[in-house]
Amino acid sequence: MGMNLTFRYLKSPDDWIHAFDVVKELRPHLTDPEAFCAQLHRQHEENYRLLAACSVEWTILGLAGYRAQTNTLYGRFIYLDDLAVTSRLQRTGIGAELPNKVRDIARQARCAHFVLDTGLHLPLAQRFYFRNGMLVNGMHLVESLAHGGSGFAQ
Repeated sequence: MGMNLTFRYLKSPDDWIHAFDVVKELRPHLTDPEAFCAQLHRQHEENYRLLAACSVEWTILGLAGYRAQTNTLYGRFIYLDDLAVTSRLQRTGIGAELPNKVRDIARQARCAHFVLDTGLHLPLAQRFYFRNGMLVNGMHLVESLAHGGSGFAQ
């Protein structure tokens, strides 16, 4: 990689606001920095953590948002919600370093698995994850409830 990175947690709205431009590259539907900070506050209360890869000048170059969870499928695991690297620095190794840091955190927390979802419409992201040791283990299904989804047949 050849780049000196410092990793630090972003824990407050003052920190999160500086992450907005990088997250917006991953989530272009996010348009309001204040609403973004309010969303992160809610997620932070639900154990979401945001780890930043920063330059020596503390510029945010990439982010990994994750949370520890427990369920009957995986036991205790880390779920990677968000992985974003500023577009000008993609393919520099930052995108691999961030999940490696989160994997280390998962191991230290004695998690059994490291889990993430990626969109079916993102073949480059899929190849990235495959190259970095991830395997397809299921299919993520979604139903929008905003307009009263159909529900299951009775």
